Amino acid sequence: MMKNGSLADKESVSMPYSKMKHAIAECLKKEGYIRNFSKKIKKDQPVLEVELLYVDKKPKITEVERISKQSRRIYFGVKDIHSVRNGSGLLVLSTPKGILSGKVARKEQVGGEALFRVW
Repeated sequence: MMKNGSLADKESVSMPYSKMKHAIAECLKKEGYIRNFSKKIKKDQPVLEVELLYVDKKPKITEVERISKQSRRIYFGVKDIHSVRNGSGLLVLSTPKGILSGKVARKEQVGGEALFRVW
């Protein structure tokens, strides 16, 4: 959703709210991939609104690659976590300590389910 919104030069995108999406948005904001996010109510339903980030009129998020799927879960140990695109990308993991980026997970010495890569 964020990839499509950024490629269409949208200022922000909205999606149905969940705690998981909120945690992922928090991780992406910490790593500098989105400008901001907020929880809003539209038509009596909670919605997560994400403000996209552009650098020199180019979107910060150009590609997203899903790793784990419902049909096939993929887990990374601490030793399996490597940099994405020589450090220009981000790996997002679901760990026992919450949703973390690959760098933070390595620092915390914790592995988990690999959700997606973004660059």
